[in-house]
Amino acid sequence: MWQTVRERREGEPKDPIVSMIPVWSMVLAALFFIAAQYFFFRVLPPPRPGILPMRMLISYSWGTAFASYLLLIGYISRDVRRRGMSATMWMLLVLVMPGGIGAVVYFLMRQPLLQRCPSCSTEVEAHFHFCPQCQFQMAPVCGRCYRGTQITDVYCVNCGHDLAKDSTPERLRLYSD
Repeated sequence: MWQTVRERREGEPKDPIVSMIPVWSMVLAALFFIAAQYFFFRVLPPPRPGILPMRMLISYSWGTAFASYLLLIGYISRDVRRRGMSATMWMLLVLVMPGGIGAVVYFLMRQPLLQRCPSCSTEVEAHFHFCPQCQFQMAPVCGRCYRGTQITDVYCVNCGHDLAKDSTPERLRLYSD
């Protein structure tokens, strides 16, 4: 009846966003949060009566802000490699620019994710519906307006075309029944 944490983790699918944050970043974030609490409650002089709630609010806010920033840096360190960008340049930019501006610049300027075409192995952007090299259909599209559709749609949401009349490849037709 009771499962250990390891047994439960092995059976559950991993959350892709959480798995992008490295362990070193999580450990460092936890240490910085604890260090902020230590600083505000042990290093600073004792609070006057009535100031303790404000000190608690400030210590938790600063600890959470630093921990969140370290988790963001960890996420960027993995995401930059996944997108084939220069890890050294972006990590320096994120760390040197003050107040998280480097992270904002990264998210504005990052390259799109690439995937391989199953037919010719060309790297194409993830939102492409057809391979630009071999015209392989990578995602379901409407036969009339050629806009992307969901694989389970019966009619096109843009033009109302009956998608069953299109000659979709067999691998994309599997889910339509």
